[in-house]
Amino acid sequence: MPAPVTLPRLSWGDVDRPAVLLAHGLGSDGALMWRFGTALADAGWHAVAVDLRGHGDAPRTLDYTLAAYGADLAATRPDRGGAWDAVVGHSLGGAAATLAAAGDPAWTRRLVLIDPAILLADHDRETVRASQEQSFADPTVTAVRAEHPHWHPIDVELKARATQRASRWAVEQTSLQNPTWDVRPAAAALSVPTHVIGADPAVYSIFTGALADEVRRNPVVSMSIVSGAGHSPHRDRPDETVAALLAALG
Repeated sequence: MPAPVTLPRLSWGDVDRPAVLLAHGLGSDGALMWRFGTALADAGWHAVAVDLRGHGDAPRTLDYTLAAYGADLAATRPDRGGAWDAVVGHSLGGAAATLAAAGDPAWTRRLVLIDPAILLADHDRETVRASQEQSFADPTVTAVRAEHPHWHPIDVELKARATQRASRWAVEQTSLQNPTWDVRPAAAALSVPTHVIGADPAVYSIFTGALADEVRRNPVVSMSIVSGAGHSPHRDRPDETVAALLAALG
């Protein structure tokens, strides 16, 4: 297993409350999980968001394999030690969290995956590559707002900042170092209750169709879909996504 790095943290809510780890997607950072953090804190949880390696203030490395991202999360524990009460992972963060949870069933008591990058086919890889290139070409608030005029102003500001703070090389290497992007074996091995909050395929989702059906053959996995939301449902349809998360944590 790759050597883990220590991931920087942001947190919301009282540290004595049940602890939830938030793991962001490619090209983002922990701050962009603010919508989940604030909602969880208001609901009585202690939410902790991390910057993944190569993103935000996290250490830079040469290794950007999925195994490395998973090792970092597996080594990340609540302040009080022990297991997380829940882990929430979006996209890349969902893939890394799946690897961590499958590798150590005692790492978290529950898993929630937001349109997770369990398997990326060629079409999805090209879509992700083009999206990241566009972000790095103009990482400004104006460009993000033009691309996503319906997003909350905080999401617009933080997305621009996240792109400026991320290592472009790390983001590119995350694709290049994972020529086969497939964590289905880990998803099949999950033994903790897992809920997938999927994006709307009519908008854009990387977890849908035959892939979703296959992963859901594991009896611990359930799924709901946020209608009208694309790959980042917590930014496209935040109220509905937060409601789905709180229901999953029930």
